[in-house]
Amino acid sequence: MITYQIETELSVKEFTEVLINSTLGERRPVSEPNRITKMLEHANLIITARDNGRLIGVSRSITDLVYCTYLSDLAIDVAYQKQGIGKQLIRLTKKETPLAKLILLSAPNAVNYYPKIGMTQWEQCYVLDDIEDLK
Repeated sequence: MITYQIETELSVKEFTEVLINSTLGERRPVSEPNRITKMLEHANLIITARDNGRLIGVSRSITDLVYCTYLSDLAIDVAYQKQGIGKQLIRLTKKETPLAKLILLSAPNAVNYYPKIGMTQWEQCYVLDDIEDLK
């Protein structure tokens, strides 16, 4: 039975495992536990999906609760994908921050998923990885 809940004490080990099992680990610092620790410490809304206690999905967000919610990680174990778990995690994230616009950057393989579930794609996103690139 899959259960969903807000969690404030998600372990680095569990979070790392679900990132790897979802393929999101390919784009996350899963070999750097100190960075993963900080990612969890500074997120202020983490909603999980568990199957009989085992973590199978996570929505990790940073939000001000009233204007914007940045859903930084939506990771679902590949063995559980295509069952509506990701959509439910998005729904629960939005439900916790109803006044805020929910924003996410899609993984390349998931670009076509989000419009199918009703999200709007925007082209106006910019990323800066290295401060030296700022002119």
